[in-house]
Amino acid sequence: MSKVLVTGGAGYLGSHMCVQLLDQSIDVVVVDNLSNSSVKSLETVKQLCQKDLKFYDADLRDRAAIQSVFAENDISAVIHFAGLKAVGESVEHPHRYYDNNVNGTLQLIECMDQAQVKTLIFSSSATVYGPTETMPITEEHPLNPISPYGRTKLMIEDMLRDIHAADPNWRISLLRYFNPVGAHPSGQLGEDPNGIPNNLVPNISQVAIGKRPELKVFGDDYPTPDGTCIRDYIHVTDLVDGHLCALRFLEDHGGCVTHNLGTGNGYSVYEVIEAFEAAAKRPIPHILAGRRVGDAAECYADPSKAQTDLGWRATKGLQRMCEDVWRWQTAHPDGFGV
Repeated sequence: MSKVLVTGGAGYLGSHMCVQLLDQSIDVVVVDNLSNSSVKSLETVKQLCQKDLKFYDADLRDRAAIQSVFAENDISAVIHFAGLKAVGESVEHPHRYYDNNVNGTLQLIECMDQAQVKTLIFSSSATVYGPTETMPITEEHPLNPISPYGRTKLMIEDMLRDIHAADPNWRISLLRYFNPVGAHPSGQLGEDPNGIPNNLVPNISQVAIGKRPELKVFGDDYPTPDGTCIRDYIHVTDLVDGHLCALRFLEDHGGCVTHNLGTGNGYSVYEVIEAFEAAAKRPIPHILAGRRVGDAAECYADPSKAQTDLGWRATKGLQRMCEDVWRWQTAHPDGFGV
């Protein structure tokens, strides 16, 4: 891979992906409309790597703009992160999610096809599985997303499977993420959510730094050892390493393949709080709130298929994830606004 287009490359996952690609001496082109990201993240990427990249402030739904990106660059593959990703927001504004996520991906695919660029890694999600009674979750589990966000991910997966079936020259990797957390070990690159974070670890981090008074724990009466929900958290650098392995796999094998990216370990809410308290060396004030609709008691991956096919596995544990988040948070209490 000589030059890779990263959509959503200024975001949390995308910016860490850019670091990994540049560190592998792969040229990077970024497309991002900056709706939930900051161009400052890309400046940080360039400083960390001491290398340049090309950035386009553009929306995937702007066909002419994306056609220009392909016309101006000899792109060999696309890693597609761009998309709206808040489950609750998707319930309130489903039309935004179908337009941005599904339509945006369709426009990207058509521009790729026109440019004869047919290698794609798609940022999917464990939300495509929906509620399940058996753990861990394999790639063969039933697909039954319960939110518009999850349904957009599954729609895109289905679309990509159909595209590959019609034209086997396409090489497509569908990567289903569990719960990405962590930050670059330098403390200079991390997650910078707009408004109130939707996910547990950014919430804890903002409570620890004093931006929020307390953490709400949504339910402690689940059938788990301590009564709180259990989730599979994966360090962001492990996650983007999985994308590099998927790129190499596509080069050698082609196809349209699906892999879970998770650790295979589940951690409860209270376990995450305890780990973060150890990392921050301070208590995390928290209160008990009622259960949220749709929250499963447990959700964690079986990552063995990725280990077998891609030669990939997560290497960083929960404590390292919390330490790296805290390093980022203390260096940038207001994210990239500092």
